[in-house]
Amino acid sequence: MTTRPFLRAGRLAACASLLAASLGAAAPAQAALGDTATPVAGATTRTIAGGTASVVSYVDAGGTTIDTYVARANGEIFAYAWHGPTMPNLAALLGRYAASWRSGASAALDAARGDLHSARVDQPDVVVETGGQMRSYVGRAWLPAALPAGVSEGDLR
Repeated sequence: MTTRPFLRAGRLAACASLLAASLGAAAPAQAALGDTATPVAGATTRTIAGGTASVVSYVDAGGTTIDTYVARANGEIFAYAWHGPTMPNLAALLGRYAASWRSGASAALDAARGDLHSARVDQPDVVVETGGQMRSYVGRAWLPAALPAGVSEGDLR
């Protein structure tokens, strides 16, 4: 019984950490959805969909791997995917689409019916999926209208 206040404090700290990371307290992203990609030091690059897109992967300051999906035709970032011990700064990754994500987030949480481990916000301009548990976060965000020919939502991992 003496450990119960510590457990409660730990849960509160974890929730506060997740909220702060998703609202912008983490290190800024290199560029946001819909922006032109910028070089990332130490990143690796691979092509997908017959060369119509590339995936630039790097590890952020929190140890999370961020995959940036870039259209080869115009250099636009059309998606992000992540996995790792910390949540990325979603507001920075989403950029101008962050407001749309926030407006759909409360409805997505209501639809999750108590599932605190995953959420999907499906707006006409942006789709964001987040999930995981403490120190094991995953997610992806993409612009449905910007997916290059030959790239499907299933390619975003």
